[in-house]
Amino acid sequence: MEVLSQIQATERPGDLPGQCPALAQSPPSDSTPPGTPVIGWPVAFLRSDPFMPQGKAREDHSIPANMATIPSSAPLMPLMLLLSVMLLVQGHAVDGASPQQRGVHCRTRPTDLVFLIDSSRSVRPNEFEQVKVFLSQVIESLDVGPNATRVGVVNYASAVKSEFSLKTHRTKASLLQAVRRIEPLSTGTMTGLAIQFAINRAFSEGEGARVRVPEINKVAIIVTDGRPQDAVKDVAARARALGIEIFAIGVGRVDMHTLRLIASPPLEEHVDYVESYSVIEKLTKKFQEAFCAVSDLCATGDHDCAQVCVSAGASYSCACREGFTLNSDGKTCNACSGGAPTDLVFLIDGSKSVRPENFELVKKFINQIVDSLDVSDRNAHVGLVQYSSSVRQEFPLGQYKDKKDIKAAVRRMSYMEKGTMTGQALQYLVDSSFAISSGARPGVPKVAIVFTDGRSQDYINDSAKKAKELGYKMFAVGVGNAVEDELKEIASEPVAEHYFYTADFRTINQIGKKLQNKICVEEDPCECKAIVKFQTKVDNLIKALTRKYILWEVFEMMCERECRVRRKHLTG
Repeated sequence: MEVLSQIQATERPGDLPGQCPALAQSPPSDSTPPGTPVIGWPVAFLRSDPFMPQGKAREDHSIPANMATIPSSAPLMPLMLLLSVMLLVQGHAVDGASPQQRGVHCRTRPTDLVFLIDSSRSVRPNEFEQVKVFLSQVIESLDVGPNATRVGVVNYASAVKSEFSLKTHRTKASLLQAVRRIEPLSTGTMTGLAIQFAINRAFSEGEGARVRVPEINKVAIIVTDGRPQDAVKDVAARARALGIEIFAIGVGRVDMHTLRLIASPPLEEHVDYVESYSVIEKLTKKFQEAFCAVSDLCATGDHDCAQVCVSAGASYSCACREGFTLNSDGKTCNACSGGAPTDLVFLIDGSKSVRPENFELVKKFINQIVDSLDVSDRNAHVGLVQYSSSVRQEFPLGQYKDKKDIKAAVRRMSYMEKGTMTGQALQYLVDSSFAISSGARPGVPKVAIVFTDGRSQDYINDSAKKAKELGYKMFAVGVGNAVEDELKEIASEPVAEHYFYTADFRTINQIGKKLQNKICVEEDPCECKAIVKFQTKVDNLIKALTRKYILWEVFEMMCERECRVRRKHLTG
């Protein structure tokens, strides 16, 4: 904007006495629409480029006699060169937009969709409004109609109320209006009763549901924030047996075990958790994509690529950013040559609530991240600490200089199976794990990944605060019954980028993919290389433009001479 303002300032004829007539605007022609900005000579001259043909303009380098005046001291040519480069770069950025920037574009499958929304007294009025916004955003992405997607809403608390059935609204506009009119019931939480209502009424042909055929999906989306006051296991099983696909969304201190009893398999695709109603909208994209007839697997994130996903219709392939190479697994990438020195310590919850089969998944999660590191004497060092009622160092930083040795040591780790003393483990991290005596290197960035599945049995605040004050980059990963407040207390700023939660151990690999890119130190030499390469390209472009329009110097000399004559005339 500063550049543009300077250009505009120099294009006002008549601002100063002694302006040079050789370098200014052409007066507008008779055909110029009123209010159209008139581009001065330097822009017109730039258009003599062979890539922007203007008839004889390429051959005619004379200065139009009818040009107005402009201050000779204005550094307009460098500004115009800079503006040209900015426009070229901007054009490149638009053409190279990522799938995430393009958004979701698809035709939704014909579906009978029923929302079951909990409006019990624990859901505050403003929170219920956020649920309605979420419903509206999902509906906005659907192809609504009698032969496309039909939508119904069931509101429940201690009782169940049908807000509207699958046959009530035939257009998206009327659906959205109806959602805005829904009011909370504000009593108990009878989730089982609501599911039974869906079976008996909401998905009945009398309420507008279509005959069950493979081409038409039956989907229920349940949104709840508490523990149900009735049984859900058997009634949810009956609903699934009738072909109803159930998505369960839990908010806040919801009972995650109940969500897993309700939802359809696979649970990692059908159980979702958000820490509060204020962020429930972040699930919108998932459901927009879930109803797509053909999904772009890269856009939906349903892939195993560590860095770059390349879409190919219903399939995809993986690639790596510049300076990285694809590993033999076709998914992960090697770090740039040279890598980046990092001391990384895993702090792993081995309490009995984790259970042995899930502890094996945790070990795979650790090795997934190790795979993305450039482990060597000079670059990444890895340490591992397990905790439960006590703390046990599995291996210190720098003990293993090879990725294969680290992964083997992780696989050998035995499960402690006791309590959850996260505060004690964090204090051990501060006192020992990043000490020079434990293999830590002076001046090397320190990163810790804390993994837990439940509330700590001791106080974590002081040790978590101390770790961050010492400059450690702290990531907090929670699964199942992990407490959101504790995860946020552990995580570095900005908190939203340093803590992660999933409802099920089977989906922690998705968090692993996100962490692979985040644990890198900020001054990534690969990124520097890319910036230098870009700068070199811009410098070369500017030099080429300067050579092409070397006649500018001639006209500048003419301007100076003319301005001196005018000043002498005005003062003389």
